Amino acid sequence: MQTTFTPEQLEDPGIARANEILRSCVHCGFCTATCPSYQVLGDELDSPRGRIYLIKDMLENGRDADEEVAKHVDRCLSCLACMTTCPSGVHYMHLVDHAREHIEKTYKRPLMDRLLRWTLARIIPYPGRFRFALLGARIGKPLRRFVPDPRLRAMLAMAPARIPALSRNDDPQVFPAKGERKKRVALLTGCAQKVLDTDINDATIRLLTRLGCEVVVARGMGCCGALTHHMGKTAESHGSAAANIRAWMAEDRGEGLDAIVINTSGCGTTVKDYGYMFQDDPLADDAARVSELAKDISEVLVDLDLPEGSVGQRVAYHAACSLQHGQQIRSHPKSLLKRAGYEVVEPADSHLCCGSAGTYNLMQPDISAKLKTRKVRTLEAKEPDIIAAGNIGCMVQIGGGTEVPVVHTVELLDWATGGPKPRKLG
Repeated sequence: MQTTFTPEQLEDPGIARANEILRSCVHCGFCTATCPSYQVLGDELDSPRGRIYLIKDMLENGRDADEEVAKHVDRCLSCLACMTTCPSGVHYMHLVDHAREHIEKTYKRPLMDRLLRWTLARIIPYPGRFRFALLGARIGKPLRRFVPDPRLRAMLAMAPARIPALSRNDDPQVFPAKGERKKRVALLTGCAQKVLDTDINDATIRLLTRLGCEVVVARGMGCCGALTHHMGKTAESHGSAAANIRAWMAEDRGEGLDAIVINTSGCGTTVKDYGYMFQDDPLADDAARVSELAKDISEVLVDLDLPEGSVGQRVAYHAACSLQHGQQIRSHPKSLLKRAGYEVVEPADSHLCCGSAGTYNLMQPDISAKLKTRKVRTLEAKEPDIIAAGNIGCMVQIGGGTEVPVVHTVELLDWATGGPKPRKLG
C-alpha cells in the first residue's frame, strides 16, 4: 500500500511504525474471509482491510478521529485471525492498537460511552473493586430488562450466580516443587480471573509443583494491562505493565526465573508484547526480558514430563483467538489433553472468535451474541462431555450459552494427573 506521510510525521516513532505496517498491506482481501465482524456485518469497513484504509486516511492527514473511524475500530475484536491468514505479514495488532490510542486522545465520545469505558477501566483490573461490582450486579440482574442501554443489560446478564471465595494461593508467596526442582517459574495470577474462577490458578499451582516446578507469586504484580491497552488508554496500561515488569525482574535478578507462566491467553498475548510496548522506555531491556520469559502454561507443560493418562472423557477444544492467532500456539493444548487420556475433538470454523474479546461482549453485545451463538452451536455439534479452553473470557462467554461444562485446560490436566475433579463437572 502506498503511503504519503511527510518526513516530519515520520519522526514520530508511532507513525513510522504505522507506515511500515501500512506499506506491507497489498489489498488482497484474504483477511475478510476470517474476520468475525465482517462475517456478521458484511461491511467492508468492518473488515481489517476496511479499517486499515480508515486508519491510513486518519493518520496521513493528521486529523482527529471522528465517529465513523471510532465506530468501525471499536467493532474490531482484536482476535488477530487476520494476522494468521495474511500472506504479506501485516502486523495489524500494532496498527489497530496505535489507532485506538489516537482515537482515545482525539475523539470525544458520547457521554455514556465515556462513562462505561471509564468504569470498566477502573473496576475490572482491580480484583477487590471487581468482586464488589459483581455482587452489586447480582442484585440488579433480575431488573435488567428495565435498563435502557443494551450494554448495561449485557453487563448485568453476565453477572455470575456464584462468586468464589478468595484463594490465598493468589497471595505473594513461593510454592516449592514436589521432588527435584526442574524449573523456577513465576505465575501471573491475573485480575478478573482470580475473582471469577479461583480454581484455575489453584489447579495450575498443583500441576506445576507436581511436575517439578517451584512456583513464585511475585509481590507487586497485578493486572497485565491488556484491558486498558485495548481501550487506547496507554498511560494506564503501561502503568500496570511496568509494575509487573519490576516485580518479575526482582525475582529474575534474585534466584532467577525459567519462565513467567500465564494461564489466561488474552493476558499472554499482551505480556509477550511488552518488549514492543516499552521499546522507547527506560524499562526497555527489562520489558524485553519479560517478553522472552513469558510462556503460555501449555508451552511450559510440553517441556515437562506429563504422565500419560486414560480419562476417556470427550473434550471439545475451543482455541482462544489470543492463543491460536495472538501467540500462534495451536497444537500444545490438544497434544497435552490427548496425552492425559482425553478424546479431543475440534469444532467447525475453530479459527473464528467466540465474541468475548476482553470487554467486547460488554461494549458490543449484539455482535458478540451472534458470535457466541455460532461458536456454541459448532461446539455442541461435537457432542462433547466437556468444553476446554485456555482463556477465562472465552470460558465465561461460551459457558453463558451452553449446558456443557466449560473447564480450563489446566484443570483437566491437573485432574488427569492426580488433582481433584474440576468443580464444574459436579
